[in-house]
Amino acid sequence: MRDIFIIGSKGIPASYGGFETFVEQLTRYKKDRKLRYHVACMADGHGEFEYQKAHCFQIKVPDIGPARAIWYDLAAFFFCLRYIRANRLKAPVVYVLACRIGPFTGFLKRKLKKHGGNLLVNPDGHEWMRAKWSRPIRAYWKFSEKLMVKHADLLVCDSKNMERYIQHTYRRYAPKTAFIAYGADVKAASLADTDETLVAWYRKWGLEPGAYFLIVGRFVPENNYETMLREFMSTKTDKKLAVISNVEENPFYHRLKAKTHFERDSRIVFCGTVYEEQLLKKIRENACAYLHGHEVGGTNPSLLEALGSTDVNLLLDVGFNREVGGPAALYWTKEKGSLKARLKEADTLDEAQKKQLGSRAKHRILTAYSHEKIAQTYEELFRHI
Repeated sequence: MRDIFIIGSKGIPASYGGFETFVEQLTRYKKDRKLRYHVACMADGHGEFEYQKAHCFQIKVPDIGPARAIWYDLAAFFFCLRYIRANRLKAPVVYVLACRIGPFTGFLKRKLKKHGGNLLVNPDGHEWMRAKWSRPIRAYWKFSEKLMVKHADLLVCDSKNMERYIQHTYRRYAPKTAFIAYGADVKAASLADTDETLVAWYRKWGLEPGAYFLIVGRFVPENNYETMLREFMSTKTDKKLAVISNVEENPFYHRLKAKTHFERDSRIVFCGTVYEEQLLKKIRENACAYLHGHEVGGTNPSLLEALGSTDVNLLLDVGFNREVGGPAALYWTKEKGSLKARLKEADTLDEAQKKQLGSRAKHRILTAYSHEKIAQTYEELFRHI
């Protein structure tokens, strides 16, 4: 039996977030009985439980602002070390998602090596580029990234663009890297068009199937909401723009509202969050097109989910997104009028053209990003590291 400890996600069962979705699917599609997953879960208390045959352990974290994530990762790592020691585990693997605890990594790795363990790190995206952070915090994230790259036994990159960045930027450390993306599926939603849950959701927000563009993702500046909202507002489409995101008590939301006055456009509908997996999938399927403005990060799970469910996908033209979408999507830039033109194009596509794009999108998922394929690739890695 080989034990794999995964820390850095908020935990499972997953609600929202790329890492959470990844861990949810990794445990769901596990096949190798000689591997056992242990998953850290952020919680209000302490406890342990089993979910999808994974051992889950809860870590209570104080509300201390940006340092909360660092505290969480450190507390989770120390739990792993105690568990490994108490159970006399041999050759365990600790897989850290994101580069938040760089200054402590050398010390933690030495502790882990005493038990014959290996340290794996997923560098995620460019956390140090996110606009929400102040300059000192960005400097910390960049410094932390450098140290985690330096000390990791292996860096698992979820995009080839990120792998190239790591190899080039930190070549003095000769980092060992592997590329494994996230996964998605192309199964149709289990909800029928007449399902009361779906019908009630549409009724609540004044939406109709096929008559809305869709955005799903965190409401943060680097996801280019300002560009997407401004460009949509400049169109004459009679379709609506449904935004599924948590904007409660979000300072950026209020700043953008004051700056763009998007509330004056009755076509723009903020729909809160949707945590029910099949409902969200059905909403994706019925969208006229999906808009993806993520600029920072590697392979984004919400993009994979869109390609698996939505026929027409309009993606910001950056390396991370083009790597995933390939010929299965339409691309736009941040230049004025670029997305507006794509929205008009999507609005006028006939059914045959939409289905052709949808077929390409699903082919991308099936050949490169299926949950089963990703889970099996990880199992192969964990067996032989």
